Amino acid sequence: MIRKTNILEELSKVNLLNEREKNFQVVLELISSKPTSNNNFDFDKLDENRIFHLNSIKKTCIDFRLRFLDHKYFKNSLPKEAFSEISKLESTHDTILSNFKIMAPSRLFRLKNTDDPLLFVPLGNNYFYLIHKWGNDLHPYRKLLMWPLKNLRNMICFLLILSLVLTYITPTSIFSKVESWSVFWMIYFFMFKAIASIVIFYAFALGKNFNKVIWNSKYNKSI
Repeated sequence: MIRKTNILEELSKVNLLNEREKNFQVVLELISSKPTSNNNFDFDKLDENRIFHLNSIKKTCIDFRLRFLDHKYFKNSLPKEAFSEISKLESTHDTILSNFKIMAPSRLFRLKNTDDPLLFVPLGNNYFYLIHKWGNDLHPYRKLLMWPLKNLRNMICFLLILSLVLTYITPTSIFSKVESWSVFWMIYFFMFKAIASIVIFYAFALGKNFNKVIWNSKYNKSI
């Protein structure tokens, strides 16, 4: 059985790499230097494993084609456990939490689904505190499947490789009686041109965009 992707584990790995130069005390000092005006936390009671920097969230969203948006754009209902965690935090820190953020696949901001959402609240200075994770884990190959959609460079590389594979398995005899490298590269050129045209048409027709653009966009409807 192939293990599904736990997005919180992936986020924690990225966060650990990004924050390896800083100890917990330094992180708290950074947060306290520019706290949010709405959420007042007792820093001594924060769990360091639940604090994530925006850069870590951004990279994880781009790698797995996720969104990080205000809770008001989320189309699903929060589970009872999330409300329980919110109440527990508010009681522990003697505060009222607000400005909730959701990290989840794009379709959860358009349709009701249960794929691995994460609920955050801002701490300040681009740091966020994880309140609750629920739902199903992501497809085990999601990161690989979403790799071509990260940016234009990845898409071009993917199309070049795909065109090469398709050219290799296409019988040369269909186009020429003589087998040669010149014929192969000619077929490869037309194969790439045809696939690229289909991808461009599909992207424009459905309003698709790259992960790097949509990860925090509340306007782009792409899934």
